[in-house]
Amino acid sequence: MVYSFKTFLKHTAKDFHNQSVNPPIVRASTIIFKSMQNIRKTQKQNIKDPTGGHYDYGRQGTSTTHVLSKILTKLEESYHVFLTPTGFGSVFLAIFSLVRPGDEIIVADPVYSPTRLLTKDYLKEFNIKTKFYNPHDLNSIKKNISKKTKLIFVECPGSNSFEFQDLSKIISIAKKNKIFTAIDNTWGTPYFLKPIKLGFDMSIVSATKYYSGHSDVMGGSLAVNKKVFKKVQIAEKITGLRMGPDDAYLVTRGLRTLDVRLDRHQSNAMKVANFLTKNKKIKVLYPLKKGSLNYRLWKRYYEGASGLMGLRIKSSKKKVIKFVNSLKLFGHGYSWGGFESLALHQEIREHGDRSYLNLSKDEHIVRLHIGLEDPKDLIEDLSRSLKFIK
Repeated sequence: MVYSFKTFLKHTAKDFHNQSVNPPIVRASTIIFKSMQNIRKTQKQNIKDPTGGHYDYGRQGTSTTHVLSKILTKLEESYHVFLTPTGFGSVFLAIFSLVRPGDEIIVADPVYSPTRLLTKDYLKEFNIKTKFYNPHDLNSIKKNISKKTKLIFVECPGSNSFEFQDLSKIISIAKKNKIFTAIDNTWGTPYFLKPIKLGFDMSIVSATKYYSGHSDVMGGSLAVNKKVFKKVQIAEKITGLRMGPDDAYLVTRGLRTLDVRLDRHQSNAMKVANFLTKNKKIKVLYPLKKGSLNYRLWKRYYEGASGLMGLRIKSSKKKVIKFVNSLKLFGHGYSWGGFESLALHQEIREHGDRSYLNLSKDEHIVRLHIGLEDPKDLIEDLSRSLKFIK
């Protein structure tokens, strides 16, 4: 019988050997075999079935990481999912797998700032050139393509400024020019968007965020199609970028409630966004306004929206920071995707991280993650603090 994905998450990865509803945590560096023949047999199985979990050394993983990889492979509808120690580890692995000295890559302008640092500055030292494209003008991708272009790297929606993009058009441009594609899908997760099914070669999710859901674990996942699998497999072996069993267990546990949590994050975020749109000094960066470009592109590709949004606030920096600091139910810190709400003033202009985002002198961006609290309490908290930006 074929069950829905929501049911699959609740009943997968049981340990029938120990009669446990959760898989055991298996920690190992050395894997013991009965004979050299058994070692060689396992190694041959690994070559024949590289996604089957036939391990001969702890760095390759254990049954705990294998279980998580299989769950996410099904969720992503991909050929395989590689697990990394952090979300950014998956970004690095995706790029490192495909790009070599002399190559060029095209990257979405509103990417996560460490991704921008890697592509704009660090890769330059290895003779790899990065060009950034305007997320709302995909002709800027076409103009930047050359014979050296190896990869188009997308983040959707854009980090902090939340631009949604025409994903099918990007894929079409890439395939026409025989260029690989990767997308950072941490905001939507494959619960709301399945990039591999859409046509991307690689899909990145920071497991630190919604997969875990409890702000107590670091991890990343890189879903791939069969076309790039071997390239990523080789790079993973060389870099040793692999998630440990304890983190894998916590992510697996978090996945049991992924659907329930994301549905609640979305419901809360919609209520908060509707409240904030009433303030004339705030432009809410969330797929809320029907008829807008962002809304249409979100609706075309996504099954839902998560709890992360941006606020473009017209006020002085001092007042905006006072607004953020006065919030009682919103923690102030990096990351997001956990059960608690967070607020952070983004220093976009100061870091010079953007080419196509135009902020006036008195405009600032605050990122809100709407958690699982009672939305009435969150709105009341925001309402009290908004007096500082009037």
